[in-house]
Amino acid sequence: MRTFIILWLGQMASSVGSGMTYFALTLWVWQHTQSATAIALILVFYQLPQLFTTLISGVLVDRIPRKTLLILSDTGSAGCTIAVGILAAFHLLQLWHIYLIATIIGCFGNLQTLTYTTIVPLIVPKQHHTRAGSMGAMVGYGADIVSPAFAGLLYPTIGLLGITSIDLGTFAIAILTLLFVRFPHRQLAAGTQTESNSSVPGMPEGKTHNTVDDEQAVDRQVGGDRPRKSLWNTATFGFRYIASHPRLLAMVMMLSAFSFLNQMNHTLYQPLILLRTGDDTRLLGLVVAASGMGGVIGAIAISLWGGFRRRMVNIFVGFMGTGVSYVVFGLGTIPAVWLLTQFGVSFHGPLIMSSYMTVWYANVGIGVQGRVLAADSLIGIGVELSASAIAGVLADYVLEPAIQANRWIALTVGGIFGTEMGSGISLLIVINALTMIVLGLVGLRMRLWGEEGRSPLTQDS
Repeated sequence: MRTFIILWLGQMASSVGSGMTYFALTLWVWQHTQSATAIALILVFYQLPQLFTTLISGVLVDRIPRKTLLILSDTGSAGCTIAVGILAAFHLLQLWHIYLIATIIGCFGNLQTLTYTTIVPLIVPKQHHTRAGSMGAMVGYGADIVSPAFAGLLYPTIGLLGITSIDLGTFAIAILTLLFVRFPHRQLAAGTQTESNSSVPGMPEGKTHNTVDDEQAVDRQVGGDRPRKSLWNTATFGFRYIASHPRLLAMVMMLSAFSFLNQMNHTLYQPLILLRTGDDTRLLGLVVAASGMGGVIGAIAISLWGGFRRRMVNIFVGFMGTGVSYVVFGLGTIPAVWLLTQFGVSFHGPLIMSSYMTVWYANVGIGVQGRVLAADSLIGIGVELSASAIAGVLADYVLEPAIQANRWIALTVGGIFGTEMGSGISLLIVINALTMIVLGLVGLRMRLWGEEGRSPLTQDS
């Protein structure tokens, strides 16, 4: 765990700086547009290129040393940060610049995330995978505590140029940690034998197997005995792997449905607060910080407790806890409610994601994890991308105008959500939250674990 902790500290520092830049850009966009759609488009342009680069990233992760890829991705993101600072310093920054830079950072960020994810089973003992997953969640949530608070306080004084300078300083810390840590020298190329902790149905746990054998077995199951050696077939191996294991496929479908709803609400909660507080950026920073605090405490709790023995139960309980928190958030109209409920939303995040990743580590051999997790990541990107785009359009052009114009929707739910600015967003958040709760209940009723409730998806890995 020592190598992982050093790497984790560097990534934590870098995430704080990146979070400050992102929050400052969000404030800049809101000040210049007053549009929820414009803010949502930052995420859209960040995720859009990943639809085309994720599968290639998966191949790279399985073929190129992880350390090299992390340095490359961090350096690319730092270059984009420098560009933002220069444009801001000369008062040349425009909205399309931000979208273009977000697109470029999206490519590097996708490679970094996928590489970091696949490093865990290489440097962390199997019994600590859940703990490592919860610590990984702390990186994002920890940044959510510090970044908005610092950026909200410093942005009016030092502007984007000062914020990006701080970001570059944290990038230097991340690079230094990468230079001083050593990763295991494992040949992961096709043809290498790897010790798998796989417990995929039909494959005995702990069996030593060959990466090529894994690929050929999946190919035969989904497409016969014809050879699959093209770049396209190599890149799409992860999809075929998931499709050949129905329980993994069911888990991916359930999480995708939840992620769609959760991403819509995540996109909308900041514009809602700004609309209902007259652009109170300091309060927004506190709410985002409370959200980060919830994630950090949730991650600590999972590290100490370990969650329920059945990993899928952790995931579905997390669905329902997130849904309940968002219902109260959407109905709330005072800062105290927003602070507490955003804490609750993020508290359940590590429970969901650490359990989700533990399932993947337990069911996918190291030699193919890059491509399989890339396929899962691409599905998630598509889901979140569409959710971010739809959320902004529904809020700005459908629900907000309808509820403020005293149409039938205002007569139906106006007594609960009001008819002032932000009421349409509140309605959409609550609808999504109720659907999350139903999804969690349905998931608990699904028989994903096979006979007598025992399956790789629910046992401890």
